[in-house]
Amino acid sequence: MGKFKRIDTSIEGVCVIEPTVFGDNRGYFMETYSTEEFKEIGLDYNFVQDNQSKSKKGVLRGLHFQKENTQAKLVRVIKGEVFDVAVDLRPGSKTYGKWEGVILSEENKKMFMIPRGFAHGFLVLSDEAEFTYKCDDIYNHAAEGGLKWDDPEVAIEWPMGDLKKEDLLTSEKDAVWPSLSELRNSNLFENL
Repeated sequence: MGKFKRIDTSIEGVCVIEPTVFGDNRGYFMETYSTEEFKEIGLDYNFVQDNQSKSKKGVLRGLHFQKENTQAKLVRVIKGEVFDVAVDLRPGSKTYGKWEGVILSEENKKMFMIPRGFAHGFLVLSDEAEFTYKCDDIYNHAAEGGLKWDDPEVAIEWPMGDLKKEDLLTSEKDAVWPSLSELRNSNLFENL
């Protein structure tokens, strides 16, 4: 048996990965990535960049994508808890505009594999969270794009708990991204 379990979602290519965790009274150990082990579960990526962020409760980052240098991402939480979301923006996809979401936490140690052609974002559910991810292409600021996080057409079911919409903390750019219908009409995704 391999060190990683792949759980496919309703959107082709998007999956949750559960690592094998070895624990005892001292703590735990786990591999978080192995090229060969990932190939065995059908995930053949060449990751070239690692990123990490820290955010407090109520921070909503996203939904982000790149119009060029599109990126596949392997994401996980090393402290706290987030609700992580991928929205399919691949032209011609039978699940275009559909989303998948998963709770990622330091406790469940799950990872979320998001292929190229998706918008990505997350909502911090714990008091704070540290989030890390691998990308298979470099970040290109000039090609940055986004999708409105609360677009009613996409209808993401964010687990708000005791948070109200007005309590959410977003960046200025995340507050003004276009809707899915505006993106659909813009022909931004010819390179995906």
